[in-house]
Amino acid sequence: MDQQQNSPIEQALHEYKQGLGNFTQKMPSIAKKYNAFTEACFEEGKLTQKEKQMIALGISVYSQDEYCIIYHTKGCLDQGCSEDEILETVGVTAAFGGGAAMSQAVTLVQECISELGGNGSQVQ
Repeated sequence: MDQQQNSPIEQALHEYKQGLGNFTQKMPSIAKKYNAFTEACFEEGKLTQKEKQMIALGISVYSQDEYCIIYHTKGCLDQGCSEDEILETVGVTAAFGGGAAMSQAVTLVQECISELGGNGSQVQ
């Protein structure tokens, strides 16, 4: 467990949360509105939270945002996505994003799945 907490994936999640906390302290009004907006976007609606996390992961891979790739891969796993569902999501993304998107799919996304609990079965 200690090894996983010190992994690059866990470190990136920690850095993101720390940075968001610092931003919230310095810009509380903006942070509050941003957080309310994103929470509303990810609420269950016509799309499930699982589907929304898969969309967010695809956009993250397409935009080459490593923090969001890690965050939304974790979100997919937390919402019960299987490894195959995640890989299909990033495969569709690579159809639009080309080699740059595929390089994230075959490296960072698969590293996240491995570290955060996905092994081809549904993770709860």
